[in-house]
Amino acid sequence: MEDRVMQILADETGGKSYKAYKYGLDNAERPFIDYSEDSIVWERTAETVPHRSYVPLENKCIDLSKRDEQLLTYFLDGSRRVYKVDDHSYTMSGGRNVIYPIIAGQIGVGCCKRVNRIVTPEQFKREIVISVPDIANADGKPGFFDAMAIKLNHLPVLQNIGIEIKSVIPYSTSKNNPEKFEDRGTARIQDRMIQCEKDMVSELVKNGMLNHKNYLVKDGSLEYRPTKEILNDKKKSQLFKNNYDYVLGVSKSFNPEVCKDVNGKSNPGYIAELKPFHRTPVACYRKPEFFGDIEFAVWYIRLRDKSITRTAFDGIVKVEKMLVTQEERSNGIDSDLVDMLSALIINERNPVCYGSDLRWANHIYPIYLTESYVKSKYLSAESFLHIF
Repeated sequence: MEDRVMQILADETGGKSYKAYKYGLDNAERPFIDYSEDSIVWERTAETVPHRSYVPLENKCIDLSKRDEQLLTYFLDGSRRVYKVDDHSYTMSGGRNVIYPIIAGQIGVGCCKRVNRIVTPEQFKREIVISVPDIANADGKPGFFDAMAIKLNHLPVLQNIGIEIKSVIPYSTSKNNPEKFEDRGTARIQDRMIQCEKDMVSELVKNGMLNHKNYLVKDGSLEYRPTKEILNDKKKSQLFKNNYDYVLGVSKSFNPEVCKDVNGKSNPGYIAELKPFHRTPVACYRKPEFFGDIEFAVWYIRLRDKSITRTAFDGIVKVEKMLVTQEERSNGIDSDLVDMLSALIINERNPVCYGSDLRWANHIYPIYLTESYVKSKYLSAESFLHIF
């Protein structure tokens, strides 16, 4: 019988494969509110004009729609599909056996470029990764999991179909962590996807593709946590920031509780009552324990009138931009630039993807196209699970 990936993985790590039922761990894509408890410091304005109320943008949207000026040239989306592919048991001290799930994921990160109103693929990266319990390397040997990936990739079952396991990533089995093991493995795959996104942004910057006339819009938050090495080195920290000088994060979901009104009080209704084609004032937030001295500018834009959406928060997107220069950190982003970027984002709302995606009200169309492009590159669930 041909050697299977899970059997070899179990043999090489001293475990036992139970040939468990394989299934997907991803939730259905639907609109949702992020109810996480964010303890962020949101203490001052982050734009040159300290607005005290919503900023109307409809006239600017109409004016910009008549011009060829676009600024938003590149669109990036990262995605992953995660599956439980087996259960492996390992013998602990005292002879007790403990069973842990093995999680596998497909990671896709894609970037599309728009030239003369035509959106075309620019870059794509796919990785297949396996997340295993850290107890699989009981002796703590350096390079063990890298060597494991190399060994697996020599299996005929993978070579015959041209599939490569990019990495084997350990998740923590510590009892101090209340999360389920499946969630821990999924989180490690999510971390790898975020790293792939950062690598792609860095490559675009290195190739001179991002500048004041060519911004990148990334689907989701820009809250990329720098490594300790970057946080402890001012030069590396500034280089990290420089990568995001012309990058905007646009989130379809967010936690409205962290929004504060002009009086500094938590007020999710301040977002819910945002008028169509208006933006909120720009706020600065930071989270020193995660991001060191990195600060973010955040504002919200309503793309759709709430009379045609299902909830008060449908049709609103959260926009983030990293404060890169000393001038931005001291005085905030130029309000005229914020207005222009916001109006351009509003103009991206059409055409929409009615019926194709329940999150249609929060989509900007080039991101929807980029997301669709990335997902079209996935192996089917049946083909992927057959690997294991």
